[in-house]
Amino acid sequence: MDDTLKKYHIGTEENREFLHGITQNLLNFGCHFPSPEGGSYWLGDDGKPWKDRNRETWITARMVHVYSLGTLLGYPGSKEFVDAGIQGLTGELHDVENGGWYASVKADGTPVGPKQCYTHAFVILAASSALLAGRPGAEELLNDAEAIYDRYFWDEKIGLSRDTWNTTFTELDSYRGLNANMHSVEAFLAVADGFGDEKYRVRAGRIIQHVIDWASANNWRIPEHYNDAWKPDLECNKNKPDDQFKPYGATPGHGIEWARLITQWALSAYQNNEMGEVTRAEKYIDVAQKLFQRGVEDGWNSDGEPGIVYTTDWNGKPIVHDRMHWTLAEAINTSASLYQVTGKKIYADYYAQFMSYMDDKVIDHVNGSWFHQLDRNNCILDTVWPGKPDLYHAIQATLIPFYTADMSIAKAVKYKKLI
Repeated sequence: MDDTLKKYHIGTEENREFLHGITQNLLNFGCHFPSPEGGSYWLGDDGKPWKDRNRETWITARMVHVYSLGTLLGYPGSKEFVDAGIQGLTGELHDVENGGWYASVKADGTPVGPKQCYTHAFVILAASSALLAGRPGAEELLNDAEAIYDRYFWDEKIGLSRDTWNTTFTELDSYRGLNANMHSVEAFLAVADGFGDEKYRVRAGRIIQHVIDWASANNWRIPEHYNDAWKPDLECNKNKPDDQFKPYGATPGHGIEWARLITQWALSAYQNNEMGEVTRAEKYIDVAQKLFQRGVEDGWNSDGEPGIVYTTDWNGKPIVHDRMHWTLAEAINTSASLYQVTGKKIYADYYAQFMSYMDDKVIDHVNGSWFHQLDRNNCILDTVWPGKPDLYHAIQATLIPFYTADMSIAKAVKYKKLI
């Protein structure tokens, strides 16, 4: 192997050093996120705050999670950043009167509805990571977030999560979506792993089974949008295909992300050595491989240029050709996890390709962090993701490849569960 390429190959010391440097770069880049009230500023291309934009709850929660990982890694100043984010989540972003969390607050502090499952899932993730990092107020935040989620978002009867309420939790929107459910699975596994509450692992499994049923009936392309009877709406946003959170068609990056979460859940749910349990886990690993393969076949370099396309139609033809940074991050994570679990060379090969593309096109080697959106020719674009507000996907892609695939990343980092 050419020594200059070793940094792209999983399991090499060069790759560990390469990703360690990116971790440090990302944590340095995000240091200006806290507003005086604690809510996260939207960060611009150079990491400076865009103070005129809303301070989003989901970004604040993600920053708490990121700097909780930083705390566990020993990155200087991370504890203070976590505490600032918790201040925002328990202060300006929290609805004292009605409970739960606003979607955001405006620059002047005016709250913005509605109450979104997606947002609340990230508050659970943030609080669980902060609690593992030993930060004050994290346990109370987690208890509050779990109680609100259980009361308003979790549908025990069907085993899926509702999506959106109005600000006062009196009117439930008819839309149902898998994006919020996907991040709920991540949050549920974090709570189960971190604190032993196995009801959340059971919930994650129920969501996953629905996803598998829908994906297997649709050639492993996952329908994203549903009505209140959980009937897929395959035409949702056909006239606005690049919607930030509800894009039309299939999203290859989500299929890839689901593959990793299914792998993590199966390994943690069926972790003893009895033959029956091993067989059950392997069944889900096989599903994860199908989802990953569909995602990369439809999305990776599929229009003649490097990168993962944002969306495709239901036959796998690219619709939105833009490359979002999070899709690459999830491809890195999942290829690493599947290589760890299966030992198949194909996943190591994909990992090396993703690493090379990240270094060549996605990392901003001048201003730091990752470009959040590129066009089909890998030129910078800002129609969906202006600036660089989000460290969550990128930071996890620098860590997940080196930790055991059966455990949420904050717990794995805390207990040094390296592979």
